[in-house]
Amino acid sequence: MNVIEQARQAYAPAKSPLRTGRSAELQLFSETTARLRNAAISPKANFAALTEALHDNRTLWTHLAAEVADGENALPQDLRARLFYLAEFTTYHSRKVLRGEAEVAPLIEINTAVMRGLSGKGDL
Repeated sequence: MNVIEQARQAYAPAKSPLRTGRSAELQLFSETTARLRNAAISPKANFAALTEALHDNRTLWTHLAAEVADGENALPQDLRARLFYLAEFTTYHSRKVLRGEAEVAPLIEINTAVMRGLSGKGDL
């Protein structure tokens, strides 16, 4: 590669597309849910991966709860309340999963429903 081609590549516009807030949330939910699914295949053998995925999922939901609790949030009040409740449930249920008292499946189902809503392919 010659110098001109190197300069062209160095100063070329970035090829990563700009994301909207909604598409970034969808991507984050998608990645977190995939990690939950993979860890749930064999939770005892993948306990470290399961705890990490659960932690990341709770962090995601905690952030979302803080966003919907903000009085400046433009979402309808009813939707904000439902999302806040789901964040509380996620925290509670994650503890049960870590103690071996519950399965990961409800958390995956909740995330999947949110992803459908974010992608415009269904309601919560």
